Amino acid sequence: MDLDVDYASALVAAVLLGVGFVMQQYSAEQEPDSRFLSARLLTDLLRKPRWLAGIGCMIVGQLVAAWAIGHIELSLAEPLLTTYLLFALILAVPMSRQAFRLAEIAGAIILCTGVALLSSTRTTKPIGLSFGSFSHWPAAAIIAGIAFVAVQAGHRRQGQVRASLTGVGAGLIFGIQDALTRQTLEVLQGNSVTVLFTTWSAYALLGAGIVGIWLMQNAFSAAPLRASLPAIAAGEPLAGIVLGIVVFGDRIQVSPGMLAIEAGGLAALIVGAIAVARSSAFSSLRKITSHLPGTADPAPTRHEAEPPKVHDPASGGAER
Repeated sequence: MDLDVDYASALVAAVLLGVGFVMQQYSAEQEPDSRFLSARLLTDLLRKPRWLAGIGCMIVGQLVAAWAIGHIELSLAEPLLTTYLLFALILAVPMSRQAFRLAEIAGAIILCTGVALLSSTRTTKPIGLSFGSFSHWPAAAIIAGIAFVAVQAGHRRQGQVRASLTGVGAGLIFGIQDALTRQTLEVLQGNSVTVLFTTWSAYALLGAGIVGIWLMQNAFSAAPLRASLPAIAAGEPLAGIVLGIVVFGDRIQVSPGMLAIEAGGLAALIVGAIAVARSSAFSSLRKITSHLPGTADPAPTRHEAEPPKVHDPASGGAER
């Protein structure tokens, strides 16, 4: 019975995360290009009630997810938490007034299946038995470096490419955050909450969370949700799996059968991300939700090109 509650908590966290991401992206995409990688992006968003509600849903979801990670194996928690992509799609479809498409739902399921296959090929140590000392964390710095390169590459591009590359960076940082959550939970084993004020992992966890959220908002602002969320959903578990192996001593089962499963999981991750990235519901979300009852029409954004002015020779060159 307790195990059922643990599984249910992971799914509740996924629902909250999916809802939070959809609400955040609606607000972030209305920001101009000049805000990309600027602190003003967050200061602008802090004044938007819809974005704040989305952040609230995400924070609660993260707390529930942390609880789930502390009570069930990561190989089970990660696939369940990744279903936030599916819940985000389910929410985006009615909000965008688009019909459900089998390819979109199948893509989300394939991506979650890929995460499950990759997670199933490693054996994790229970919290409190893995080592996770500070000396084992250089791998996190390498992953952060890869995230930095991805974000810088996105900065030089526009539209969906920028959103996808920045989303990859955000996903990798969130993967580091997941590993730091695991480290922090280990510190809490047999100690009071006050021990968090004297441990490095708690401060690193807070820093990773802030950076991850900032990068995610920049990815959301660059293009529709379909370009960024699949990249985040794919990058996060990959970073988490690598750190689980390097930092916490999780072991990969190496055999022809397991290698085939790992290859299949990686392929499913890529195929699923591409399928969801083509979602018409995610691409139409911002434009349609702006006309929902009780919401004001937003000012035209960079994604809405103004019609060109035409000079009428018959009226003496006046613009019309």
